[in-house]
Amino acid sequence: MHIPRQAIFENRYDAGVKLAAKLEEYKNQSVIVFAIPNGGIPVGMQVALALNAELDLVISRKIPIPLRPEGGFGAVADDGTTIYNEPVLKHINLTEQQINYQVNLVRSNIQQRSIFYRGNKPLSLISGKTIILVDDGLASGYTMMAAVESLRRRRPKQIIVAVPAAPAAAVINVEKTADKVVTVETAYTPKFYVSDYYKYWNVLSDQEGLKAFDDWKMRRYQSKLNPPQIK
Repeated sequence: MHIPRQAIFENRYDAGVKLAAKLEEYKNQSVIVFAIPNGGIPVGMQVALALNAELDLVISRKIPIPLRPEGGFGAVADDGTTIYNEPVLKHINLTEQQINYQVNLVRSNIQQRSIFYRGNKPLSLISGKTIILVDDGLASGYTMMAAVESLRRRRPKQIIVAVPAAPAAAVINVEKTADKVVTVETAYTPKFYVSDYYKYWNVLSDQEGLKAFDDWKMRRYQSKLNPPQIK
């Protein structure tokens, strides 16, 4: 029986504020915050505002196991980067045709969501810059790892993964691809559920994710019009 732990974040916005406090050294630096939709956008928004950084998106999705969509055997990012969880693949024993079918479904979904979120907006130039890659939490870490590998191809200076909560095993996985992993809470428990860390948790729709992204754009625009006065 799973007994939920006591929540430490009110919601994703609160989680973003607490996560930003762990990243203060990057304030006013040459940093771009990237969020993974949908749940990572409210978190990334708060981090970007606190650090006075730009916010962009990288779409990365798990590859669901047939007939068990809550589980995954890897992940795909929006530039086509694909990574597999080899131990899971061996266990579920899928054919190459089944694997390719699932991957193509995810790629199609990512393409649609990329158009929904980005339209014709060009990719951010990240060469030589520090990237802070944000989500609302980690499970296995493979979705995050695909996002890291995708951004790495664009030659940033470094990639820091930042999440409010994660299990220790996922942190170890992600540390293999990222330059650094920052969490508010790392769990050393046999069972881990991201939702346990939030008092108010819901699965964000694309529309809610886009609304949060648009809200950041407006607040960023206003801050540029009215920069803080130095006394």
